[in-house]
Parts: sequence; structure tokens; C-alpha cells
Amino acid sequence: MRIRLDRTLCDGFGICAKHAPEYFSLDDWGYAVLVGDGAIPPHDRDAVMRALMDCPVHAIIETPRADTDVDAADSPVATTGRAGQTTEVPR
Repeated sequence: MRIRLDRTLCDGFGICAKHAPEYFSLDDWGYAVLVGDGAIPPHDRDAVMRALMDCPVHAIIETPRADTDVDAADSPVATTGRAGQTTEVPR
């Protein structure tokens, strides 16, 4: 599991730091800060998922794992033509 924190969404409720203090701390103004690189080992997944699910502003986002990431520049974009056919167009 990998997460990221969108600090522009954080309103400083501090629920994340309560549920998963190893991964979230609060700055001097009470806003969340992600501790580490966002990689969550299996044994800490439940606590981090609880923080993610309980965040009232959804500032914690689960992202794809590094080994399953697809480079956006190389991935095709699906578009639908007039007849409803799907065509892949490179980005």
C-alpha cells in the first residue's frame, strides 16, 4: 500500500495522527504532515486505512504501488468514436 497526503485539503482535524502516529504528525499550526515516503507495510495497513477512511476532507489518498504504476506518457487513452467504437490514442 502507498499513500499520499494532499496538504491543500487538510483542515487540521488531526484524526490521522491519532490513528497512525507513525505515518502522520501535525505541524505547528495543527495540519497533517506525512512521515516517510508513503509506503505502508502490511502490518500497519489497518491503522493507516482507518486514518484514510476517517479523514473528513479526504486529504489522504491511496495511490497505486510503485511496481504497478504505469507511466502516463506511455499509456494509451481510450476514446469513443461516432459509432461507439473504442479507439486507443497515444498521449
